[in-house]
Amino acid sequence: MSRIQVLPPQLINQIAAGEVVERPASVLKELVENSLDAGAKRIEVDIEGAGVRLLRVRDDGQGIEREDLPLAIASHATSKIHSLDDLLRVGSFGFRGEALASIASVSDFSLTSRAVGAECAWRIHSPGDPGRAEMTPAAHPQGTTVEVRDLFFNVPARRKFLRTERTEQHHLEETLRRLALARRDVGFTLRSAGRTLWRTEADEPAEARLAAIAGTSFAASAISFEQEIDGLRLWGWLEPPTHARERAEVQYFFVNGRAVRDKVIIHAVRQAYADVLHGARQPSYVLFLALDPEGVDVNVHPAKLEVRFREARRVHDFLFSTLHRVIGELRPAAGSARVAPALGLPTGQVEAPFLQLQKSQISYAPPRQSGLPLQPDRFEVREALAAYQALAEPSNSHSSPLGRGAGERDEPVDLVQAEAALPPLGYAIAQLHGVYILAENAEGLIVVDMHAAAERIAYERLKRALEEDGIRRQPLLVPLPLEVDLRLMDAAEEGAEALRRLGFILDPIGPTTLVVREVPTLLAQSDIAKLTTDTLDEIARYGDSRRIEQALHAVLSRMACHGSVRAGRKLTVTEMNALLRDMEATPCADQCNHGRPTWTRLTMADLDRLFLRGQ
Repeated sequence: MSRIQVLPPQLINQIAAGEVVERPASVLKELVENSLDAGAKRIEVDIEGAGVRLLRVRDDGQGIEREDLPLAIASHATSKIHSLDDLLRVGSFGFRGEALASIASVSDFSLTSRAVGAECAWRIHSPGDPGRAEMTPAAHPQGTTVEVRDLFFNVPARRKFLRTERTEQHHLEETLRRLALARRDVGFTLRSAGRTLWRTEADEPAEARLAAIAGTSFAASAISFEQEIDGLRLWGWLEPPTHARERAEVQYFFVNGRAVRDKVIIHAVRQAYADVLHGARQPSYVLFLALDPEGVDVNVHPAKLEVRFREARRVHDFLFSTLHRVIGELRPAAGSARVAPALGLPTGQVEAPFLQLQKSQISYAPPRQSGLPLQPDRFEVREALAAYQALAEPSNSHSSPLGRGAGERDEPVDLVQAEAALPPLGYAIAQLHGVYILAENAEGLIVVDMHAAAERIAYERLKRALEEDGIRRQPLLVPLPLEVDLRLMDAAEEGAEALRRLGFILDPIGPTTLVVREVPTLLAQSDIAKLTTDTLDEIARYGDSRRIEQALHAVLSRMACHGSVRAGRKLTVTEMNALLRDMEATPCADQCNHGRPTWTRLTMADLDRLFLRGQ
């Protein structure tokens, strides 16, 4: 080996560029975040060749003083932190002092800026080496313009790793979309080769910004909500499970205004949608989490794309319980399957820089720690099965004013009054081939898959019975020893109480050996070893796990499926109406246990289009 030596500044910057400047989109992110930190209200972005030939960012922010321009492209120079205390409570975007120096070392870089109150602007130019930068006077309004030309011209090996121009432009647009979603108080413009691709105005209505960035389809179907508990605040938009997509096209999450990709967050969102998505379909959401800056470390990734929470389990439980409850509150509603009760469109204001939203009128309970209440002697499968046996039993209280069940008398009905009183899913008028229920509501025709609907109703009743009556444990005839690593041993100790509430009793019998002594009765025939290790792994990685609950729910789902009304069974009008009323009162009733839709609607306008009426 050669002797230890200090690396030259140019090489140091290029090494840093390898971490910070992955592609043109990385450059765009750093430059726009600097503009936001400078108080800009208007940011314009111009690109050519997907940002490789040219990437220009112009803002109307505070600008940079002439004396500070050389420091702007110097390594580890920043105006945003001055001490360790500042680092622990970071409130700005860029703060590491690496970005501009790194960008200036791998491109033909120029920065022109005029500070507030300055007589003229100044320009600093770095042809791939900040150490050889030159300064000259320039004409420029208040604010800053940064031009990055010929990215990676002096590091051709890095340039070879770039994707096609189309792919790189997609990443550029996606990066700016995320920044525009986080800052509705700022107007953004994106141009490519002089052509405007999209533009947003500062302080435009939240729905307009959402439609422009996330798409009109998402804006039309998403529900808004807001929840705050003990210093954690979550708000934003969720698309109902019935509108899940094939690809993860609209999945935006912001922590204190910063777009992040975090494993704890992703896991919590995925679990909240666990039993309402069909197959591999993806949920769509735009979510914002706010918490004390000291509770989150944003300095764990050079490009600040990841964060670390001080109380990961608490954050995970808060996210899961809030999102799970919002999804569970969805009911079939008049006018649309996409409306949640008491979840209005956002009109109120919250402090900048976050999107302006209206507080939901839904009352949420504090997040549960984990697990279900333990009352081991009360829950029996037979009792659970009885919970949904009454599903299709006749009930005169559910009779339709527009139809008659068996044995009902033919009495005159005020049709106008009856239509005005129609519930969201209306009243049954027929059954089609023993599979679908046809119902009439105020808007038109409702078509219900009766087995899928009954399956969801039964499943939710079983889950409620399980939660209310507790979990019965069963001792293993032969305790099951498991060899695990120290990470899982720590997780077993940390999650012991939660596992006990869920019916799992684990004991350590060695430095890396656990023994499973008791398991939930419903899971006695499961792969106990895999379920236990998977659960401990989730606790170790995310601070929480719902694998056991999911396994219990999977058993209940199968029970609900086999015990529900089957296709081909003839129902009376009264029985069909009973099913419709139960759907309206059941959480997540828009989809079955497997994520398939349970009902759809054809309005009179839809029917008119089918038959070309009025055309």
